[in-house]
Amino acid sequence: MPQVVRSRIGALHAPSPVPPLPQRFRSLADREAVEVLHRAARVLVASLPALTDRLVEALYAQEPAYRAAIDSDRAEVWQEVHHSLRHNVGSLIQPREFRESAHRTSRWIGEIRAEQGVPLDAVLHAFRMGGAMVWQDLVDETARRDPDDIRLLVHVAADVWNFVDEHCGVVADAYRQAERRLSWRRENRQRLMVAALLDGTARIADLAEAAEMLGLPEQGRYAVLAVATGPRGPAAGGVSGAEAAQGGPRSAARAPVELPLGASGATALWHPGPDAEFAILPLAGSPGELSALAAALDVPAGARAGIGSAVEGLAALGDARRLAETALRACPASGGTVLLDEHLPDALVVSSPALAGALTDRVLGPLDRLDPADRDVIVETLTAWLDADGSAQRAGARLYCHRNTVLNRLRRFEQLTGRCLTRPRDAVEVSLALAARRLLGP
Repeated sequence: MPQVVRSRIGALHAPSPVPPLPQRFRSLADREAVEVLHRAARVLVASLPALTDRLVEALYAQEPAYRAAIDSDRAEVWQEVHHSLRHNVGSLIQPREFRESAHRTSRWIGEIRAEQGVPLDAVLHAFRMGGAMVWQDLVDETARRDPDDIRLLVHVAADVWNFVDEHCGVVADAYRQAERRLSWRRENRQRLMVAALLDGTARIADLAEAAEMLGLPEQGRYAVLAVATGPRGPAAGGVSGAEAAQGGPRSAARAPVELPLGASGATALWHPGPDAEFAILPLAGSPGELSALAAALDVPAGARAGIGSAVEGLAALGDARRLAETALRACPASGGTVLLDEHLPDALVVSSPALAGALTDRVLGPLDRLDPADRDVIVETLTAWLDADGSAQRAGARLYCHRNTVLNRLRRFEQLTGRCLTRPRDAVEVSLALAARRLLGP
């Protein structure tokens, strides 16, 4: 028997579900043609189990994306296909009674296939295969009963295929909506997991899952980078799960600074915090890796960046985040990058502001009795002399004055404070007090 309708080709681009069909798609068939369709469809309803068997076998043979689902649970796939065919063939006979239930079934299949990860193209192909099989069975049954009726059946072909296209649209719309929900859930779950790791509240039992979810080794070597683009405020308090959930998909979006690809080959994982942006940096463990990263970091003007010390394993990321925050607090207010391992004295100062303030009062307090301009000259000279490793000549070159002027100012400081800059302990206290004054203010 010759084929009455050729196989349909071309991918469907997911039209939205159509309520009643537009006027231009209304069938031109007369009552007799519809009766022929109904007679053939009633026979199909009676033989749905056999039709379901054939369609499941065809899916297994022709659509690789369905093979895993069929191998996993053939009975479940069979029930889903049978349910869909029952409602869709029923819609050909009683469209008003079956239309909504058929739509619900198609939406349900679109959602579960999205959850199973079956590609949308494969799902639409399965629906078109089912439509082609139903149409061919309608033609075969009509030819068996009365070959002359095939000429009438041709008049309803457009309606049948418009019905298939309509349900492909319903499936595609449901699939994409489910896909968006699943994507949001994955992203939100990832944000919550990263927040827990950076807070140090992740459970040990969850670390293996976190490693798989984030694509990071559980026992790898890590550091955390903290970046603040606003004015320096109080110490950051971490990143809570609630803040992460409200933060939107920013952890997977743009980063506040560009990072070079590390020697480990892995990219940084960014996460927003209340006072700073944090990046988990996977490390390869090569010597000088963090120093090279700090040197290559492109920090915008006025922004501050702090890189904490390296830690071992995802379980230690909470400690790494706190070290990064300490490095961030050690950044000057004007901006820049601080690698904690290279600024440990400054880190000591900012880690205990109260003690640092007491040390500043004890060491530099006597200078407050001077005029502000005179006091600032002495403080500037002390800073230049310490930065020049105790060389009055190099300090003078920096300050555009003679070395003897530098020495005279240093002697005046010693007279005012009772400190001796050649005594190591006094020199250390002076250096820390100057750092506290610079980082924490007068």
